[in-house]
Amino acid sequence: QVQLVESGGGLVQPGGSLRLSCAASGIRISINDMGWYRQAPGKERELVAAILSGGGANYADPVKGRFTISRDNARNTVYLQMSSLKSEDTAVYYCNAKRRNGPGPVYAWGQGTLVTVSS
Repeated sequence: QVQLVESGGGLVQPGGSLRLSCAASGIRISINDMGWYRQAPGKERELVAAILSGGGANYADPVKGRFTISRDNARNTVYLQMSSLKSEDTAVYYCNAKRRNGPGPVYAWGQGTLVTVSS
């Protein structure tokens, strides 16, 4: 059974930083493309960053240059380092394995972690 447990969210001021973690079990993140997604209030869930099993990473335009996705294969954990946060980054953040042929997720969603950017 696949479990994805996100953590690290919280309240942060604009311009601040946070690091999110996603502990995976039941899958090996090293052989999967892994993604961080977010869902803002009233909006659809969107892919913001992906790290590929073969190396390399992709980012959505709104977060390029501010977010960095990484993984620790030994810990089977994916991270999202977020800096220069803006109010529009406020959302529930989720991780998942990403389908090879598109941005969609492979497994059921975890509970997510809430990021609130506000002064």
